[in-house]
Amino acid sequence: MGLLDELTKETNVLPESFTSLSTVEMENRVREIKLQLGKKLFIPGHHYQKDEVIQFADAVGDSLQLAQLSAENKEAEFIVFCGVHFMAETADILTEDHQVVILPDMRAGCSMADMADIYQTEKAWGKLMEMFGDSIIPLTYVNSTAAIKSFVGKNGGATVTSSNAHKMVEWALGEKQRILFLPDQHLGRNTAADLGVSLSEMAVWDPIQNELVYDGDMEEVKVILWKGHCSVHENFTVKNIGDIRESHPDMKIIVHPECRREVVEKSDLNGSTKYIIETIEGSPPGSAFAIGTEMNLVKRLIKEHPDKQIVSLNPYMCPCLTMNRIDLPHLLWSLEKIMGGNPENIIKVDRDVSKNAVFALERMLARA
Repeated sequence: MGLLDELTKETNVLPESFTSLSTVEMENRVREIKLQLGKKLFIPGHHYQKDEVIQFADAVGDSLQLAQLSAENKEAEFIVFCGVHFMAETADILTEDHQVVILPDMRAGCSMADMADIYQTEKAWGKLMEMFGDSIIPLTYVNSTAAIKSFVGKNGGATVTSSNAHKMVEWALGEKQRILFLPDQHLGRNTAADLGVSLSEMAVWDPIQNELVYDGDMEEVKVILWKGHCSVHENFTVKNIGDIRESHPDMKIIVHPECRREVVEKSDLNGSTKYIIETIEGSPPGSAFAIGTEMNLVKRLIKEHPDKQIVSLNPYMCPCLTMNRIDLPHLLWSLEKIMGGNPENIIKVDRDVSKNAVFALERMLARA
């Protein structure tokens, strides 16, 4: 089998010609292709990706930042996105028609994004309109599908990031009496609570049961949280915090706001991936941190800051299974397909979906 043999889509098994290569052979070939393609190729790499892939990234950052950089890079004909499906969708939404966005492994996804599909969302919206009338504005975390972004844009709402969630929730509550926050209940709950919204004013929409979970007076509801979560961040617990406090009493605990409310409350600091990185970078030598976020990033921070004591808040945490799919063989395979004139795993968002998704993104960018 040659280097350009098809990847078996049903099984996602790479051709033997790739699996038989040594790491050094693969790395050398990736460098060679990057040199040959030059500015025609742009490889964005998300913070949570493996080091074997990140070493070849032209830019490392969060999902929206990388999509924006892809859009700014007009000379790039091929954007090989080392992230997950929703990130590649956002890149396609923001880039121009001549640019091709490629995801090296189509299994690379986000369990949180998958917890809110468009059919569930439209059903929920219909029911919520019956219950509350035209008093709700939808917001969606950028960790969502293009279809959800499009739905939000079509209905007057906006996207949010973990960095600007406070600004966007504050804006939304100034626009309408209530917000529907998709798809991560924890980011929505933590953000709204920080802004002074009581937990008693927050309801949860259960998309499986297609019902609102709330015990109080419906008129008191200000925030409707979609029952979704990040499978990695939800696994950080109050017990993890207690263990760190006991074993390392002087260690600061910093977590992502995708963690549960009780974990965020008991931590010393919380913020976006960018905030976590900048906090570690800006701390003096000898600083000690327990970090509650994805393990690939934690390991990279440990490696990059040998003058500091850094551990994972949960020592038994594994890297995200879906965020962690793209590896060196898949990256090389996707580049070889480009070189052979037959790029695979192209991510293309429907024009109508893209148009409304842009509205949601632009509303955010205009305000945060």
